[in-house]
Amino acid sequence: MLRDISEHRRQRILNVLKRRQKDLTLVMDNIWDPHNVSAVLRSCDAFGVARVNLYYTTAQWPNLGRKTSASAKKWVDRVRHDDGPAMIRELCEQGCQVLKTGFSETARPVMDFDFTRPTAVILSNEHSGTAPELSELVPDEVYIPMQGMVQSLNVSVAAALILYEAFRQRHAAGMFDYPDFSEEELEEKFREWSWR
Repeated sequence: MLRDISEHRRQRILNVLKRRQKDLTLVMDNIWDPHNVSAVLRSCDAFGVARVNLYYTTAQWPNLGRKTSASAKKWVDRVRHDDGPAMIRELCEQGCQVLKTGFSETARPVMDFDFTRPTAVILSNEHSGTAPELSELVPDEVYIPMQGMVQSLNVSVAAALILYEAFRQRHAAGMFDYPDFSEEELEEKFREWSWR
């Protein structure tokens, strides 16, 4: 059963859904601050990410509020994981290049990666870095070049910059011009979203 909504809202929902990217995702690796998680979700919504993976084994599950950027949780699907190797295996089976963020000697600038490929980027706690059980399975490392004295950005800012680079590349390649979802998936998502 469809909810009776205005034509403007109907068109808005359909336009957003048609630009959602199914094969671009993030993995939030034990990010404990709910404000950061909410801000990352807001960037995901802004840049067309359909789904994120939440990997929590050492940090407390974030309690996302209803105000400000937390409202983005309504528009981005979240999948919870507690088995890191199984999650990485699943992403690889979906054809994703899986990247971790960091500053090792083998890390490459974000602009060096082809984000038109199916991609999952692991964002980790700023202090502890990528969980060891994930890091050992993911050789490719991405960093954001910076010109100042500080080496790292807040995780939500890093997420926004990485997703913007992915958006820029995908937009230039015309990947937002045609829906990523099938007609059946669009109809199902529309029904879900019309009640949110």
